[in-house]
Amino acid sequence: MSLLTGIDTLQLQAVESALARAMAACRVQEPMTLEHWSRENFYLSAESSYVEQKWTPWPFQRGLMAMMSHDDIAEFSLKKSARVGYTKMLLAAIGYNAEHRRRNQCIWQPTDDDAEDFVKSELDPMLRDVEVMRSVFPSYLQRHKDNTLQQKKFIGSILRVKGGKAAKNYRRISIDFGCLDELDAFDSDIEKEGAPDALAAKRLEGATFPKLVAGSTPKLKGFSLIDTRFTLADERFTFQIACPQCGERHPLSWGGKDEPHGIKFERDQAGVVQAVFHLCPHCTYPLQQAEYLSTAEQGEWINDRGDIVFREVAPDAWAFVAPDGTAMPAPRHAAAHVWTAYSPAVAWTQIVREFLEAYAKHQEGDDTKLKTWTNTTRGETWEGEIESTDADELQARAEPFPLKHMPRGCLLLLCGMDTQDNRLEAGVWGLGVGGEMWTIDHRVFFGNPAQREVWDEAEAFLREQEYSHASGRPQRIYATAIDSGGHHADAVYAFAHRLKALRVHAIKGVSGRERAIDNGNTRVDYRWNGKVEKHGPILWHVSTNLAKDRFQSRLEVAAPGPGYIHLSGQLSPEWFKQLAGEVRATRRMAGGTETRWTPNRKRIEVKDCLAYAIWLEERLDLWAPRRATFWKQLEQLVQPEDDLFSAPAALDSRETPADTPAPQPVVDSRGTTPAAAQAAPAQPAFRRKW
Repeated sequence: MSLLTGIDTLQLQAVESALARAMAACRVQEPMTLEHWSRENFYLSAESSYVEQKWTPWPFQRGLMAMMSHDDIAEFSLKKSARVGYTKMLLAAIGYNAEHRRRNQCIWQPTDDDAEDFVKSELDPMLRDVEVMRSVFPSYLQRHKDNTLQQKKFIGSILRVKGGKAAKNYRRISIDFGCLDELDAFDSDIEKEGAPDALAAKRLEGATFPKLVAGSTPKLKGFSLIDTRFTLADERFTFQIACPQCGERHPLSWGGKDEPHGIKFERDQAGVVQAVFHLCPHCTYPLQQAEYLSTAEQGEWINDRGDIVFREVAPDAWAFVAPDGTAMPAPRHAAAHVWTAYSPAVAWTQIVREFLEAYAKHQEGDDTKLKTWTNTTRGETWEGEIESTDADELQARAEPFPLKHMPRGCLLLLCGMDTQDNRLEAGVWGLGVGGEMWTIDHRVFFGNPAQREVWDEAEAFLREQEYSHASGRPQRIYATAIDSGGHHADAVYAFAHRLKALRVHAIKGVSGRERAIDNGNTRVDYRWNGKVEKHGPILWHVSTNLAKDRFQSRLEVAAPGPGYIHLSGQLSPEWFKQLAGEVRATRRMAGGTETRWTPNRKRIEVKDCLAYAIWLEERLDLWAPRRATFWKQLEQLVQPEDDLFSAPAALDSRETPADTPAPQPVVDSRGTTPAAAQAAPAQPAFRRKW
């Protein structure tokens, strides 16, 4: 007799269906890339597309989607123009992470209104029309707490949609995939708690495969968050095609009238555009748009140095390789740039016509259309009022004095230190009367700042390093400022706290509309080597933009003397590139103007160390009128006129601050004072409290 005798068939079917739904959450799918998933499942909805249909990604989109879903890339930044299909790629990634990977997600839009509009016009139609999503989103047509404008709860994961203006929207969220859509429309400092990408990245800590995606059309140079992320990425990629004539690869570029390559056009006598083509930078072959479209399928994403290619190495498998096919490690932070000329949906003639119209307005004094065209068509920042320094010009003004030596006039040594994930860098600058400055030294201490060894090396440097002086009296570093930004703040706090007698200060740069170079302070506690210090050092806030403004103004001083910057000819070309590695942009606002220094290359540690040394100069209040006596005493101590080669007497950074009693001279076992101690004159005292 069967156990099923007497059981209704419909009941059996209901049980079977319920079991199938319950077991679906445990099902392991065959691995699939985002592009493959999109080809099989994604659909263009009528509300957000010109044509409602199944979606086939364009050639350049395939690599972008592979970077979005590559588990070895922790951060991906896309600097883009309009009309390149970014929103569709982002929607596909959301569906892929929910249905295929079951990963928790959050997407931040610039404002709450933007977030609501995104859900109504983009997300909800996608969830409705992509049929495979119904298997993980049973509430897609219901009014339910799992289906709101703020969150969508799937089987095995959840998606949150947040506005980006409030700091609270970055709290109490643990996710695997985070996205900042139109990053340049976000506030640069969210309620004074930090940059939006930094706040979003904190929500990914602890994820097995963390992924932060930031995409945006850039805006003003120097104030563009996406441009900064693009510049600071580990690798930057462009989509490059092979020239039909010479076979060399190159990206599509606008070029400009003064460039021998890029988009060019011909007009008839009436000024009507007749032909548009792209000149190859290698052989000047005039590539037509039809030729580009026919060869785009063989295009590849190549980094700016040309030594890393991101390509499909096998069906449904993408990898980073060298040009010869050798496997390369994936960058932690990859960035890409794409603009409208790559889009099959936009004619090159239309791009040129829009440019000519905007340029005509520019000639009349109206930059608004050209600015829009630069941002939304070229996918580049609008430079506006930009000031920059050329590295070659800085190197050309260098002087033939040696490093690690203090020329005459150089009286005080200040050190700025920068913290990176695999090293510490220290820039030592000499200071003279009136703000005259000399480059004295630049040191790199390699090691993991999460471990004690590199800090011991830096401590020995600050305690023991002496620099010879033209007078014959060696000097030590007087004070140090070390940056606590990044991933090693606790280690910096512990270092500054331990070496407070050496006047080592933990600092943190701030930017925006700053009041002064010395921009306030807070007391911090820290945890280091398993110990918690509740009464740690003071954290000083440095207005880095104002500090760099001061340096820039000193570069304009033409003759040696007060305010002049002396650069040693022994410094490397890379050192000068880092010193010139930023541009200064000015933005006009209702309440006045705002200045921002923005890097145009990844490494600028030299410039940062200099800014921290200038903060020390400000913190010491060296140029107050009451300091005139101090400088006279210091000059007599370091380079006395009556005896240029007397016994060395270092301005020792190990001496106690001025507000504590000076130590008594060292006395030996016979009750006499050593000659060296007798010869050392008293150090001029700063009266300001630290």
